[in-house]
Amino acid sequence: MGMALVGGHFADFFVMKKLAGRTAILTGASGGLGSHLVRALAAEHLNLLLVAFPGVELPKVQAVAAEQPVRAEVLTADLRVASERSRVIETALQIYGRVDLLINNAGVEYSAAYHELAASQIAEVLAVNLEAPMLLSWQLLPHLLGRKQGHIVNISSLAGKAGPGFQEPYAASKAGLVAFTQSLRATYRGTGVSASVVIPGFIEAGIYSRLKESTGRSAPALLGACSPERVCRAVFRAIREDRPEVIVNRYPVRPLLALSALSPRFGEWFNRAIGVTEFFRQAAKLNRRR
Repeated sequence: MGMALVGGHFADFFVMKKLAGRTAILTGASGGLGSHLVRALAAEHLNLLLVAFPGVELPKVQAVAAEQPVRAEVLTADLRVASERSRVIETALQIYGRVDLLINNAGVEYSAAYHELAASQIAEVLAVNLEAPMLLSWQLLPHLLGRKQGHIVNISSLAGKAGPGFQEPYAASKAGLVAFTQSLRATYRGTGVSASVVIPGFIEAGIYSRLKESTGRSAPALLGACSPERVCRAVFRAIREDRPEVIVNRYPVRPLLALSALSPRFGEWFNRAIGVTEFFRQAAKLNRRR
């Protein structure tokens, strides 16, 4: 049990060190990183509500979870739709009676020059990547606060810190998750409810794997790509240690991010110099031809 300063007084706050037997909602459960998170969460003996859309792969990840002595239920829900978001929280509470952990992992990405995107694509990225995590958290918070314990984990991206070219909606949504998490922590400090943001770079799964396959280009050498298992470990570290944010990358990047914050021109130059901009430029070219 730790201590937090609230209104000039110290108050106990809850740190979720023991995960076995707790209940978690995981969005994007059948995607690249999501399928690895399912395996990792089940191995920690959490009961799960696995959410995805269109959900065709959900039975497979449910079977993976069933290899452990846990209960894992699945729900197909389109997080672009307000009523579907509400159904996620309502279903979890109906099935389990309690929720301890919400992992906002679902994400959508389009690589394109911004003016070439359809308005519907921009709206979709913002709805799934940012609006859905905010509103799922909003709906779950009264339950967590009533129980005086719980944790929200938002899966962001280094794109939200660095703003690569051809990624405007995605970068904006992921930057929003960082700020959203910071505000949640400030608002609810001392209540037993907390939040963390996990910020991976390129992951050998999901979005990056598809871009790598389509472009024939790997992640820039100075950044590299990390394993999904490493991101899963970061999620558990964030929860157990109540960390504000955890950056996950093959090589240390926090000093470079700090330097970019001090000198935005350096950040622009660095993204170009190491090939980040070119990587997404090539992805955008391929998308344009399709």
